[in-house]
Amino acid sequence: MKQVGFIGCVESSWLALSTLMAMDGIEVVAVVTRSNSSFNADFKDLTPICRSNNIPFICVDESDQSPETFLKRFELDLIYCIGWSEILRSSILNLPKDGVIGFHPAKLPRNRGRHPIIWALALGLKETASTFFLMDEGADSGPIINQRNIVIEDKDCAGSLYKKILNISQRQIAELTEEYLNTSQFSVIKQDSSVANYWRKRSRTDGIIDWRMPAKAIHDLIRALAAPYPNAEFIFKETYVKVSKSWLENKPAPRNIEPGKVVEHNSDRILIKCGGESSIWIRVNEASPVPKVGEYL
Repeated sequence: MKQVGFIGCVESSWLALSTLMAMDGIEVVAVVTRSNSSFNADFKDLTPICRSNNIPFICVDESDQSPETFLKRFELDLIYCIGWSEILRSSILNLPKDGVIGFHPAKLPRNRGRHPIIWALALGLKETASTFFLMDEGADSGPIINQRNIVIEDKDCAGSLYKKILNISQRQIAELTEEYLNTSQFSVIKQDSSVANYWRKRSRTDGIIDWRMPAKAIHDLIRALAAPYPNAEFIFKETYVKVSKSWLENKPAPRNIEPGKVVEHNSDRILIKCGGESSIWIRVNEASPVPKVGEYL
């Protein structure tokens, strides 16, 4: 029986922990998590599953005890770190006998860093991946142990792409854990750092729509920030207005119409002129003021 620890606090963490707990040969003996989070849009409370299964846990936002001190109480073979926004210190990485498994929803070694689902959609990528790796002291830089490519379809938004990644990642966890149980090791592929790049942390200003952009780029930004993320926004009459969904308009718009002008209103959608000859239909949140035809955003 392999003794494993677990670190995480989001939806993917909960699914991964549930998968591990259902596997023969694995015993989850310690969990490091949070009781709440103001910066994880997909936060998931892991404490109920820990309590119902008598798994010792620590919430780092409530306890005076460090994660290292807590985890040192256990003879750990392996730690899974799924859905944790902090880089682990070497004092944790060196605790388990066989290492720490990390997860990143991007095609490593490319696209390391922050907000990989948002950036993949906002930049209009056609493919991403679900990647598990052995963690080192860098950010998403350790050797890859399991990677599956994921096609990004035009109809995908943050929510649908997130679900694709979650579904595939659960199968991967079962695969790599079975390999570990059978061999006590992993097949690894060293990352080529010469082709790596790092995505930065996004800010609120990254989600503010600039109507001078082509409609396709605005559409990509809107679908990138769809639920569970906080939505793209524009400023209208000194109010931040959230956009929940968008549709590209196929007919060319007159080039002499300024970007940001409301040109049509149809039921719950409004048509906005964008850069060049492009325009886009958008749906704003119900509580927001709805611009009228002829007004400017």
